[in-house]
Amino acid sequence: MSKTPTRTSGHPVSAKRRATSRAARASDPKVVSAELPLIKLNRAERAAERRQAIIDAAMEEFISRGFAATRLDDIAKRAGVAKGTIYLHFKDKESMFEELIRTAIVPLVARMQGPPPASGTVRDLVEAFALNFIKEIATTRRGDIVRLIVAEGPRFPAIADFYYREVVSKGLAGMRAMIELGIARGEIRNANLAKFPQILVAPAMIAVIWQSLFAKHAPLDAVEMFRTHLDLIFGERRTA
Repeated sequence: MSKTPTRTSGHPVSAKRRATSRAARASDPKVVSAELPLIKLNRAERAAERRQAIIDAAMEEFISRGFAATRLDDIAKRAGVAKGTIYLHFKDKESMFEELIRTAIVPLVARMQGPPPASGTVRDLVEAFALNFIKEIATTRRGDIVRLIVAEGPRFPAIADFYYREVVSKGLAGMRAMIELGIARGEIRNANLAKFPQILVAPAMIAVIWQSLFAKHAPLDAVEMFRTHLDLIFGERRTA
């Protein structure tokens, strides 16, 4: 009497089939061409995530230690990457700090480069920019970057030069354009203000410095201070 053969496990067969399927996919040009963009995209995303982690870690280290005392080893440790990974994205500490400025502050100043709106007053335009600056920089961690430049810029002129070129010069040009528009529309009476656009943005810088040095002793309402400043330049708003 013959015995019915026992059925052996199908795992070896399944594994063999899977291996064969993978080999077939790997050798199929259509499959390879379809998967390559996804592979490149995943790599690019991971690289972008690492780069952002390095920038975030650098910001924390620069703010807590100062530019001079910050080491790349500390940034790498905080970012959770090897020190060598930093050099895949930045050549040195200075270029890393420049990237902080470029990503955290430059976009705000760039908003001033567009054409002025056809409707609305120049005062409204200036006030909107200033309030945005106070909200996004003066009272946030970004303000610490500005304070760091003020404190250590004289010791690191290359950083100060970069900040002037990418932020200050563009900001002053935008403010000067607004002032000239205000003069042309009759909103600003003193034409000499166009020579000194620094006057227009002075309260914003005062707010940045005051926030770190004296806020605990005398909290400053930066928004109300700026509106009072605009009253001195444009005249007090008329209430209905």
